[in-house]
Amino acid sequence: MTSECGKSTAVLLTPDEMGRADRRTIEGGVPGIVLMERAGQAVARTASDQVSAGARVLVLCGPGNNGGDGFIAARCLDMSGYSVSLYLLKPPETLKGDALEAFKRMHSDMRGSISYLSSGDRISDGFLEDLRSADLVIDALFGAGLDRPLAGPVLDLVGRINQSGVPVVAVDLPSGLSGATGEVLGDAIKSRATVTFFRKKPGHLLFPGRSLCGSMNVADIGIDPETLKDIGPKTFENGPGLWLDAWPMPSAGGHKYSRGHAVVFSGPISATGAARLSAGAALRAGAGLVTLASPPDAMMVNACHLTAVMLKKVGDGDAIRDFLADARLNALLVGPGFGVGAHTRDVVAELLNAGRALVLDADALTSFAEDPGPLFNQTSKARVPVVLTPHEGEFSRLFPDITGDRLQRARQAARTSDAIIVLKGPDTVIASPDGRAAINSNAPPWLATAGSGDVLAGIVTGLLAQGVPAFEAGCQAVWLHGEAGSRAGAGLIAEDLGPALRPAIAALVDKRRDMAS
Repeated sequence: MTSECGKSTAVLLTPDEMGRADRRTIEGGVPGIVLMERAGQAVARTASDQVSAGARVLVLCGPGNNGGDGFIAARCLDMSGYSVSLYLLKPPETLKGDALEAFKRMHSDMRGSISYLSSGDRISDGFLEDLRSADLVIDALFGAGLDRPLAGPVLDLVGRINQSGVPVVAVDLPSGLSGATGEVLGDAIKSRATVTFFRKKPGHLLFPGRSLCGSMNVADIGIDPETLKDIGPKTFENGPGLWLDAWPMPSAGGHKYSRGHAVVFSGPISATGAARLSAGAALRAGAGLVTLASPPDAMMVNACHLTAVMLKKVGDGDAIRDFLADARLNALLVGPGFGVGAHTRDVVAELLNAGRALVLDADALTSFAEDPGPLFNQTSKARVPVVLTPHEGEFSRLFPDITGDRLQRARQAARTSDAIIVLKGPDTVIASPDGRAAINSNAPPWLATAGSGDVLAGIVTGLLAQGVPAFEAGCQAVWLHGEAGSRAGAGLIAEDLGPALRPAIAALVDKRRDMAS
């Protein structure tokens, strides 16, 4: 069994990497105009799904290959009986290569009008008039080729289109959106649907880009997936194809001791709930046993709330070392509700020296906010998997000098700490020191609730206890967390996520069986 196909389809390509895939395909004998024809036809198919037969469609074309895709789409829609008006950003004589050939093919066959989007430094009145009566706009202005903020008439154009309420199909990316980062460059068109080619780009999944792309259609235009081997991409869309083969699904001959023993360290009597949420999630995630290590003063309150999760009284210092003398305790979590300060820093140091897989969350991260250097020195020396799970605020306190887009920052943080980084948010990024990164896309907004992150940290710990490699454990945990959130639905609270993990994991079991059959 292998998930190589799943990993291939999960690949995300930067605009530069997609350009390399195009060039290698063309060098391999596929003419560029053939790729462009297939791309334009895919755009036309998506556009025809958005409107009724004979609808009025405005196609906006820029001077590059994105515009070439638009020329093909315009020709196909025109030949299919749609009322097509094409608007050029630049004169035809500025076109070259495949885009020029696509324009010639369109111009020789098309019955609809061809006009210019702007006149001097303003949008043409003809376009504004057509926009008022249009049923659909196809945005083939810039796509992934944009490398600077929109300005001048084009910036005004984007605003007018968004204000019009006319639905938009974007070619590759909505114009004004960075394909590498998901950032808006000046302003960006908000599309109802986006057609991209071969593989998605990070900008399709990172916010705010994800909110501007609408429904995604990835069209096969004939690029061989083997091309990816030469490119060597390291960015992925998080999903089962990326990590399912690394998950040791329980076997009939297994037992609870073969599935690992996770430990969650509880905070004081006034703050025990977060650790219990984590412990319950670790158990639901498949750890064979889970123990809540409780300070003496919190034993009674924890005992009143635990059933399947075991409870152990563990003080500080020597007590922790004595407790961890049991080598079967193979995955540890500290941070949720644990408290902030020197005591937490001492416990983290003790756990990093224990030689067990370790998840640091919440208070365990905040305790190092004023001076993170000692933490990174310890995590870099650790010979065991270490996973850090900061939200944006915790991240900025731990890594104040790291700047850039979300992917860049998560990757740099992973290198700085020599740990797996789970940068939480609606577009959670999981990054490894080796450069791999995954962007999660299945998290519902209902997960933004108190205790949700404690559950996520527990899932990571439960997977580490089962021997899942740290990067894959982070990815799988984030995906399961999102899937559980979707299954729990609107109005969920953190306590709903543990039970919702059960059907989410059951679906993975079915998928693994299907892959093996």
